[in-house]
Amino acid sequence: MANYIAGMSEAVLDYKIGNEKLLKLTETAAKRIGKLLSIQNRANGALRVAVVGGGCSGLQYKMDLVDGPQKRDILVRSRETNVVVDAKSALFISGSEIDFSTDLQKGGFKVLNPNATSQCSCGESFSV
Repeated sequence: MANYIAGMSEAVLDYKIGNEKLLKLTETAAKRIGKLLSIQNRANGALRVAVVGGGCSGLQYKMDLVDGPQKRDILVRSRETNVVVDAKSALFISGSEIDFSTDLQKGGFKVLNPNATSQCSCGESFSV
């Protein structure tokens, strides 16, 4: 299922709608993302989650706040929060859950990925 957003007079974005089978947020993560988007005045913004090469184990997560989906992205609504993922990254994170912790040493956003076969000791990279 494709959706179209007329964001600019010349550009039409084509993206797909996904569901929480691809990626879901915990309540804590959704609240934190909502707060960050509010601070940045991005009421309709989203958390972009990507998998990129790097780190001790070969792959790592990259997260950014963005205005919305780009061409060929997958948009997932989880706990009333928008999350966008590119199609290639979706292959690595399918079934994952994103949590947020305020823990002093291991705080921040964490991806609980059932596809990861190993993870480095710092928890910043993984392999599949």
